Amino acid sequence: MHHPAARPWIGTLARLVTGGVWIVAGALKLPDPIGSARAVRAYDVLPEAVVPTLGVLLPAVEVVVGACLVLGVLTRASGVLSALLFVVFVAGIAQAWARGLEIDCGCFGGGGEKEGASSEYPLEIARDVALLGASLWLVRWPRTRLALDNLIFRPHGRDDDVERNDDGELAEEEADPVKG
Repeated sequence: MHHPAARPWIGTLARLVTGGVWIVAGALKLPDPIGSARAVRAYDVLPEAVVPTLGVLLPAVEVVVGACLVLGVLTRASGVLSALLFVVFVAGIAQAWARGLEIDCGCFGGGGEKEGASSEYPLEIARDVALLGASLWLVRWPRTRLALDNLIFRPHGRDDDVERNDDGELAEEEADPVKG
């Protein structure tokens, strides 16, 4: 089990790794919306009418979620969106594997048919499950170090009157004999 004082640092690592993966994955796909749509189409689960739009939107969403995580902005909400995306991606890869499809996951660009791709599915699923776990950590414990959330969501009043414990949470107030 982890020590509560380590939570903000574990969360910071989860934020930076997961956010970095999202930024790289999205940035590699942004310049190639046709390739991104080809990757979405290869899973053969969505109506063709939504494939081109998703091919354009998904990389942009990945970059935005990644940037929010790396910067520590709206960490819990970004963690929720990240977790939902990973659940969809794990399900997508699993159903492709179950149906015997041999496709590049399209996770970092590319996509479409790929001979022998099913041998990569277990590692891709394991990677996404690990990143799902990191995302869920951030949903449960969104307070992290080096996050803009810490500046944006300060408690009301003078911050110098507020003490925080090692988790970054507000410490219990002690009675001040001068203030009563």
